[in-house]
Amino acid sequence: MSVNVNRSVLDQFYRYKMPRIIAKVEGKGNGIKTVIVNMTDVAKSLNRPPTYPTKFFGCELGAQTQFDAKNDRFIVNGSHEANKLQDMLDGFIRKFVLCPECDNPETDLHINAKKQTIGNSCKACGYRGMLDTRHKLCTFILRNPPEDTGSVKKKEKKSKKKDKENGSSDGEASNHNDIDAPDAVDGDDDDQDWGEETTEEAQQRRMEEISAHAKNLTLSEDLEKPLEERVNLFYNFVKQKKEDGAVDSSDKEILAEAERLDVKDTAPLILTELLMDENIRDQIKKYKRHFLRFCHTNCLKAQKYLLGGFECLVKLHQTQLLPRVPIVLKDLYDADLLEEDVILAWAEKVSKKYVSKELAKEIHAKAAPFVKWLKEAEEESEGSGADEEEDDNVEVVYSSSARELKVETVTPEKPAEEEDDLDIDAI
Repeated sequence: MSVNVNRSVLDQFYRYKMPRIIAKVEGKGNGIKTVIVNMTDVAKSLNRPPTYPTKFFGCELGAQTQFDAKNDRFIVNGSHEANKLQDMLDGFIRKFVLCPECDNPETDLHINAKKQTIGNSCKACGYRGMLDTRHKLCTFILRNPPEDTGSVKKKEKKSKKKDKENGSSDGEASNHNDIDAPDAVDGDDDDQDWGEETTEEAQQRRMEEISAHAKNLTLSEDLEKPLEERVNLFYNFVKQKKEDGAVDSSDKEILAEAERLDVKDTAPLILTELLMDENIRDQIKKYKRHFLRFCHTNCLKAQKYLLGGFECLVKLHQTQLLPRVPIVLKDLYDADLLEEDVILAWAEKVSKKYVSKELAKEIHAKAAPFVKWLKEAEEESEGSGADEEEDDNVEVVYSSSARELKVETVTPEKPAEEEDDLDIDAI
């Protein structure tokens, strides 16, 4: 069954159609994968190589992709439903197929390898512009450009010349009737004459276009850098926001920069270093929104980096923070920045990744009362009602003015009613 290329158009007589995605899940366990059976037909309807939408799925899902053009197999690792991939394909079509002026899919991509830019031209309305190269797929497109239509035209011209030399009547007829457009029409914009329009507005528009191209080039180059350099770029970005006094309201921008540089997991380590000091308890409340964008539910790796950043803070402000380790951990836990499983896993093993072995042991020793409270709370939730009476004898006392977490054992007093119960039994 075919659907409209632009699925926001509900007209059933819409001329641009494509087949629905057919997905087949193969394998089990870690080897499970989704084969897109008709990717070649879908890509042909979009006038794009089948590797482009397949790679787009991999970028959006965070999964590896495999291409086997000879056997017509295009694979995305993991189990994915066809409807989910179809919805995701709409995003690819909006970004890389539809014309931004007329929403027509009759577009071609033009790669400029020297400038590392991707041009987009529409055959319907004549639009010519540049794509935003911040998406990860753009790096793949720059490395794997589509087939050049210019080379196809050259082959056609050569065949016409051969027909003419052989005296082919068809060739002569075609030479009289067909007029080839000059190559410069379909070529790059490098040789475009800018001298035609010399107004100030035109000059400013051209300068803005050049700066936009340079920005896109920088964005694509950043992703090619090693992890250490990308982390340094993110560090400088957050530091500049802090110096400008704009960090409090820049949580979305910070998240976008981390995603652009692909350092989302390590970001909490950087934020802890730049946004927190010995007044960490107040700063947890102030920057809770910033950290939640990285340490929300199931982001266990980011939470581990947050614990590493906290250890580094204790090292810098040992006198003030070492006695308050359990209280700070509870603040992070209450703010939903750390999950119970992450804290318990961290407490099981002393690591010297961020601080010395000796200091790490001290931090774990100070955290022991809070960790014990977490374990007992977990056992209490799993236990029966009879076990709750024994757990009531242990109380964890928190005080906002206290520097250490204290565990107090309370000896319950025998109620007076117990004697009455014994008398009743005797009767």
